[in-house]
Amino acid sequence: ATLDQTLDTIMQLSLEQREVLVNIIQHRNIDNRRREMAQNAKQAIADFHAGKLKPQSSQEIITKLRQSLNEGTET
Repeated sequence: ATLDQTLDTIMQLSLEQREVLVNIIQHRNIDNRRREMAQNAKQAIADFHAGKLKPQSSQEIITKLRQSLNEGTET
């Protein structure tokens, strides 16, 4: 099914059913994001324990974050 076909089918639902559908999709997206974040955290911890990452001070992290944000705005 294409996106247009899916939207046409959804629009045939009652307003209440569409609201329930939106709620279900939002909750599934939140759950998927949580799982993704948990997996990323597990990988980061494994990388740290494997010696792939080095401990850094909070100031080093903040400096690098600011640099990466500045690089993203300079286009």
